[in-house]
Amino acid sequence: MKVAIRADASARIGSGHVVRCLALADGIAARGGEAVFVTRELPQHLRDAITQGGHKHVSLALPIPAELDAPQEPWPQAEQLRDAARTREMLAGFAPEWIVVDHYGLAERWETEMQGSGARLLAIDDLARAHSCNILLDANFHPHAAQRYREAQDGGAKLLLGPRHALLRPAFAQGRAAVKPRTGPVRRLLVFMGGMDAGNATGRVLAAVERLPESPDIDVVIGATHPARKAIQAFCDARPGRTCHVQTDDMPGLLARTDVAVGAGGGASWERCCLGVPTLALALAKNQAEALAPAADAGLLLLPDGGFPETELLAAHLLALIHNAPLRRRLSEAGMAMVDGKGVARVVGAMAGSLVQVRPASPEDSERLHAWRNAPAVRSASRNDAPIALDEHQRWFDAVLRSPDRVLLIGEDGAGPVGVVRFDLDGPVAEVSIYLAETRLGQGLGRGLLRSAEEWLARRRPEVSRLRAEVLVGNTASQLLFEEGGYEPAGQRFAKRMEHA
Repeated sequence: MKVAIRADASARIGSGHVVRCLALADGIAARGGEAVFVTRELPQHLRDAITQGGHKHVSLALPIPAELDAPQEPWPQAEQLRDAARTREMLAGFAPEWIVVDHYGLAERWETEMQGSGARLLAIDDLARAHSCNILLDANFHPHAAQRYREAQDGGAKLLLGPRHALLRPAFAQGRAAVKPRTGPVRRLLVFMGGMDAGNATGRVLAAVERLPESPDIDVVIGATHPARKAIQAFCDARPGRTCHVQTDDMPGLLARTDVAVGAGGGASWERCCLGVPTLALALAKNQAEALAPAADAGLLLLPDGGFPETELLAAHLLALIHNAPLRRRLSEAGMAMVDGKGVARVVGAMAGSLVQVRPASPEDSERLHAWRNAPAVRSASRNDAPIALDEHQRWFDAVLRSPDRVLLIGEDGAGPVGVVRFDLDGPVAEVSIYLAETRLGQGLGRGLLRSAEEWLARRRPEVSRLRAEVLVGNTASQLLFEEGGYEPAGQRFAKRMEHA
């Protein structure tokens, strides 16, 4: 899968758009895909992060005019059209299957223009704006998330909503497995106010920490271009138990060993939830306040009233959280229950799945399926791991095609055959079997194949209300496939209720 990502970063825009898209690009590459970032201006450390991650970077050679560098406002239509034209020009030799746009300045007009490129479009948003896209991703928590994007959905967009789709690096899900909900005293505090923090909110938080009668050890995280970097480093160097981390790659490790955090909104909120860190959240912009308020109402974080508190009040809020163990535990448990760190896999699966189409198997598919079924990787995950003779396979295949209670579907995308899904029907229940063609293993296509097959079944066999699957002990790949597909585990079996349009 070839993906182009259009995002920018600056002191006013912040770095969050590019950072979460980097996690998405890594997920695409891990499944055999290719990602290229298309940007205007970009700080050097982010350019380095893109290329060091093995991704390409293309500069539009267009500045971000000061009058257009408004973090939450769409650019004038003329500027959006100019950007779209230049983007299409720079992508002419790449021919992406998907274009991802994560940018407040580039809105529906830009998306409409880019639809003519032949690529599908994934828009990342948190402002409930109008969109013209194939998939819309908003990872923020909102009690009525789908209603906010009803117009996009009515236009045919698939909605990926809520923190289970948060774009986090794999290290967060890995670190989560080693942590537990926070209990006991607070020995370590983490302060992170965003990758840019142009207004030096970090300094304001540290001033409040200085007012505490007793303070735990503190990890302070800032970006390489922080405007008060030298002052913050000097502050930490002059005090025992204070450590300043500049442009760290070990945020999962820092969060795993901290007891409480003070942090800005944005994607970092879901990093903290994933690792169960009770957080005093502070909004640095209007969009952050709007996203944090529903999360606070749901008990995922603590949010002071009235915006960023003055020093004394901020110290009081922090002190209250430090001395309220039951509250910290509830925040920690709620965050971990909401965010499992597997959002990238879900989003990549949705992208790949939209490219996979399924059709009923025909007699001409018999030899192909025989070869797929006998591949060592497929046999090792089957109940019967012995090679199957062609004549035996042919009898089985003919019986399946004749049976009214069995559905055999072949998945295909632009690169050719993907795999096969079989449904064995028993009244309202269907048992699922799935495997990929040997040449398509490791490309992240299983989730898309399964999703496309489920949608086919829902349209044509509406009497089916429940799916189930059985996975061999030790087959972690299949277990993950079904878990991320919404199936509930029950021993080595998985079950899922069907959704009908």
